[in-house]
Amino acid sequence: MGKFFVTTPIYYVNDEPHIGHAYTTVLADVLARYYKERGDDVFFLTGTDEHGQKVFRAARDRGMEPKQHCDETVVRFKDLWEKLNINYTHFIRTTDPEHEKVVKQILQTIYDKGDIYFDEYSGYYCIECERFYTEKELQGPSSDVPAECPIHRTELKVISEENYFFKMSNYRQRLIDHIGDHPQFILPDFRRNEVLGFLKQPLGDLCISRPKSRLSWGIELPFDSDYVTYVWFDALINYVSAIGVTENDSLFRKWWPANYHLIGKDILTTHAVYWPTMLFAADIAQPETIFAHGWWLSEDFKMSKSMGNVVRPLDLIEEFGVDPVRYFLMRDMVLGQDANFSLEAFVRRYNSDLANDLGNLVGRICALIRSHFAGEIPPSGDLGEEEVTLRRHGERVASVAHDQVERMRISAAVEEVLQFVRVINRYMERREPWKLVRSDKERAGTVLYFAAESLRIVLQQLHPIMPARTEKMLEMIGVSEPDFMDHEWGKLERGAPLGSFEVPFPRIELEKKSVKIEEEGMTREEIAIEDFAKLDLRTAEVVAAEAVSGTDKLVKLQIRIGEDERQIVAGIAEHYSPEKLVGKMIVVLTNLKSAVIRGEESKGMLLAASGENSIILLTVDDPDIGSGARIS
Repeated sequence: MGKFFVTTPIYYVNDEPHIGHAYTTVLADVLARYYKERGDDVFFLTGTDEHGQKVFRAARDRGMEPKQHCDETVVRFKDLWEKLNINYTHFIRTTDPEHEKVVKQILQTIYDKGDIYFDEYSGYYCIECERFYTEKELQGPSSDVPAECPIHRTELKVISEENYFFKMSNYRQRLIDHIGDHPQFILPDFRRNEVLGFLKQPLGDLCISRPKSRLSWGIELPFDSDYVTYVWFDALINYVSAIGVTENDSLFRKWWPANYHLIGKDILTTHAVYWPTMLFAADIAQPETIFAHGWWLSEDFKMSKSMGNVVRPLDLIEEFGVDPVRYFLMRDMVLGQDANFSLEAFVRRYNSDLANDLGNLVGRICALIRSHFAGEIPPSGDLGEEEVTLRRHGERVASVAHDQVERMRISAAVEEVLQFVRVINRYMERREPWKLVRSDKERAGTVLYFAAESLRIVLQQLHPIMPARTEKMLEMIGVSEPDFMDHEWGKLERGAPLGSFEVPFPRIELEKKSVKIEEEGMTREEIAIEDFAKLDLRTAEVVAAEAVSGTDKLVKLQIRIGEDERQIVAGIAEHYSPEKLVGKMIVVLTNLKSAVIRGEESKGMLLAASGENSIILLTVDDPDIGSGARIS
């Protein structure tokens, strides 16, 4: 038995929980459950960040003390985690007295070491970020420094004041060396390269205080009562204060270092630069892995209140149930890359994977056993070649899925299990136990036993993702007390009575107007032939193609249109690998206004036909038609 310590960021207490918060926390919960069911001792830490200027202002606006404001708002996260079936070990709040004590002790240690000094500073300050920006961080292609925050697009204030600074610059080379010596320290790889690129430039020191004259709501510096601690320096220490870094040595040695700090890519620098240098200064070992996942997007745009495209998890849970939401989040984001959320995508995934593939399999097996075997798991007779093959697949799927989880490929692990579901369905279709039962009931019983036992394996693998519904489905097939640590074949008890049946995943039918939005948007307005003539559609040869870094849907194509060469970006990576695109003669709208997509220029748009689950490129196969031919 090993240990597994996983953390989420501590979420800002003023925030309204959204799909991004839910995703990170569900991911941590799934990992914690996987490792616990593997036999490891698990600690899962989450919580809230409750200090800083924004909290103080919100409390003041409500006419109450900041702590009272935090006590009232923190329940939004705790309630959501309960509804999402999040089984955390500890929920930390940065207003916890134990945490505040540890922060002061670590600050004093670093100060006594000579790594904290007092100086005057002038910089660009964002109230929303609660941090200073350097000119280097703010400069774009030009040398001009913008007057707004690059994240919140709010006005930056130039503030000059005396503060305390942490000598972060002293640890730049040591951090570079540590990253080089520990390839798993920052994942995915392209995020590690991003941090190393950041560290190629001189590393400045970190302002770690705010004067009480400007901000009083924070942890007081132990060496100067006129200042409070910078909110990030306070917040990051939660990862070690929660496990007794200065208070309980045996507890700390048991759990540290963390196996995974799970974070969103927007807080990579604070976790991969600030936090490691703080740990170096405090003589505390580094975490094993900092894993930065992507963003949930809406139509390729980051969700934000200002854009009005925030998805509220509670709305989804109330409408469709918690386990389908957990399943979609784990299935549709490739870790490290961005993913798009839409109600249509959620419903397609639900109906395809859960209602059709898994739900129908459960229903069919239960109905046949109830009708022909008195509602009890039938005995298994002589095995045919297909039964042996099915058993081998079942024995293999658990180890393959766990291997994928350990490689942080949760989506791939789920797909491996769903592939096995499809194998079981095909096995049932070939064996036809509903017909076989009339001529050879013993043989039909063998088929149903193997299908049910295979299903048991599937449900155990999906349990960390959908704990409630998998337990209910296991009960339906006669497993009333599942042992999720036992993945051996043959544990389904012959003669076990089936539990009561209910449709596990009722099919979702969106209202007609909801599913027809795209179609209506295409056909609602007729155009004249003169309008069509404005479109310059031409054949184009794909001469090179590669995936766009950081996405799982976009491909960058270099195309030749007659003598003209240009680049276009298309969202077809899920259906066409780059190497299969090279050499194709496609059809392109050439006079579309150019755009920048994920930092890549796109001059034109390819044409494709889209079905419910597929995209087919419009191509020209006639060798006599070269690139640049006009489509009319």
